[in-house]
Amino acid sequence: MSSVTRSDVAIIGAGPVGLFAVFELGMLKMTASVIDALDMPGGQCAALYPEKPIYDIPGYPRIAANELVDRLVEQAAPFKPVYHLGHRVDSLARAGEDWELVTAANGRIRARAIIIAAGVGAFGPNRPPLKGLEAFEGKSVFYLVRRREDFRGKRVVIAGGGDSAVDWALSLADVAARVSVVHRRDKFRAAPESAERLKQLAKAGAIDLVVPYQLDALDGANGQISAVIVRMLDGATKRIEADALLAFFGLAMNLGPIAGWGLNLERNHIKIEPATCATSCPGLYAIGDIATYPGKLKLILSGFAEAALAAHAIHPLLHPGEVLHFEYSTTKGIPGQRPPA
Repeated sequence: MSSVTRSDVAIIGAGPVGLFAVFELGMLKMTASVIDALDMPGGQCAALYPEKPIYDIPGYPRIAANELVDRLVEQAAPFKPVYHLGHRVDSLARAGEDWELVTAANGRIRARAIIIAAGVGAFGPNRPPLKGLEAFEGKSVFYLVRRREDFRGKRVVIAGGGDSAVDWALSLADVAARVSVVHRRDKFRAAPESAERLKQLAKAGAIDLVVPYQLDALDGANGQISAVIVRMLDGATKRIEADALLAFFGLAMNLGPIAGWGLNLERNHIKIEPATCATSCPGLYAIGDIATYPGKLKLILSGFAEAALAAHAIHPLLHPGEVLHFEYSTTKGIPGQRPPA
């Protein structure tokens, strides 16, 4: 039988909001285990747009997503969280006064309370229906960009018409040998100013707009594409010489096992009490994008505030009858660090 990891609180989801929950719990002298299906912390920030700037983090006029994740991991470090990365939670059940989570790898985590910070739930890319696609995935066909420099000097085909496709076309135009954007129509579902900039670059010859076309086939061998074949609605085809294909057709999202935990759900979100982030199940809390309530704003900073609310709501479960004398971090300081003067 596998060993059991014990913490005061188990956090499902290692995105920015889950990471900040470690800090908020730690400031109230509660320990945390963090479980995430991804093999790295950061959630969507790390997996989907690590180098893209974020502009609405207080105190940072501009910060790259991966830098924000690094800062949050650093902020959580003094509280020594136990990370279970690359582990999907398969089941959740009561074990006396505790909750026990079992992961797909048969890991077992026990905690008095659970914070669900699972973002949009389980997610994966919508793959284009191309024959032999699997042989090229992760080698020359990608659904996200981890490092812009990986595409320097390459001929890149970008398929899609949303923000991800347009934003990366604009970004990679500076480093790639050539960028071709394939979309089934000449209107894009991106921010208007970005779509307009894309069209201006196309007029200047810096980007090729291949519209109205859709993906039809791939040429290549041994995991490396040599060309992308695109097709018009009337059947006419066109060959684009390429070294890499970036396919941005959105994400397939679902709650996974969370949907079967008996929580009060609303359109694949968990309904919570706004003042405490408590769910309909005692001892379970939800924060971040997965949580919903009247007036909810899907912003990282909203999730940060919810992490603090959940931590304070959980404290009485761990320390019944104990009066919590809340202190600001400016007067309390951080454990293991030099106290403020």
